[in-house]
Amino acid sequence: MELDAELSALAAQEDLPADLVRRLLQHPGARRSVALLRRDLTDELIAEIIELGSVRTLAANSSVPSRIRARFAEHPEPAVRCAVAASARDEPPGLLARLAADPDSSVRSFLAMNEHLPTELLAVLAADSEASVRSSVIQRWRDAPDGVRRMLLTDADPGIRSGSVRAFAPPAELLPRLLADPATRAAAVAYAVPTPELAADPDSDVREAVAAHPDLPPGLRDLLAGDQDFFVRNAIAARSDIPPTVREQVVATLEPDSPLAERMLAFGRGTHTCPPAAPSPPNLTRQQAESLLAQAGL
Repeated sequence: MELDAELSALAAQEDLPADLVRRLLQHPGARRSVALLRRDLTDELIAEIIELGSVRTLAANSSVPSRIRARFAEHPEPAVRCAVAASARDEPPGLLARLAADPDSSVRSFLAMNEHLPTELLAVLAADSEASVRSSVIQRWRDAPDGVRRMLLTDADPGIRSGSVRAFAPPAELLPRLLADPATRAAAVAYAVPTPELAADPDSDVREAVAAHPDLPPGLRDLLAGDQDFFVRNAIAARSDIPPTVREQVVATLEPDSPLAERMLAFGRGTHTCPPAAPSPPNLTRQQAESLLAQAGL
């Protein structure tokens, strides 16, 4: 492990003596780890972190006392207020409502992703004037009530409509409207009956959605197996109901044009694997920590 990484790991070590924590503040990377991860920060350490310029990282630490978070919520830099908005509880009372009315839309977007946000404030943000805020609500509030879902599914912004139909099962009476909308047609296919018209749609995303439909008839499946778009053919190859001989024929045609396409195909087939997480480093004794700090000149 490189020295910088070792210092950052040490900065997060539990029960690290305060004098060693203070020495770590002189190293930028370790200071960020201290500011973000430690749950035992004293007022003196907090003041020193702020003085050294890591207030934004400190604001993201959910263990900072509520009186300090209240100060951060009034900070002139939106990035600091965003950090508070992302994870703060309503302590002191009214803090979340104040952030929901923040003049900077990025703060409201971060707030929408806060797992501690009550539904009444989520509903306020679902009707926010900025599309980026409404988009954050869609990602966060998958069990939104029917009225909020309908509002977002019929939003004036095509990106919001598209995101909504991917997040929420639309009411049956809205499905024709969503299928007629170029922004939502591909995502709405999952809730529709596959038809030859959809399988011949000029939009390859729509045809790919048809190819992945669980109720795809064999005739349309075989038709899409010869589609000109290799992502459509990949969706066919990934189906469990495709005859082995047809799958072999389709797979033989999947020659991606770029490394990015190959990765996307791997995800589609379920063959992509992530490397295992690195094991946590062992805790250092005080003597080992002192030696590491000395090595870094701290």
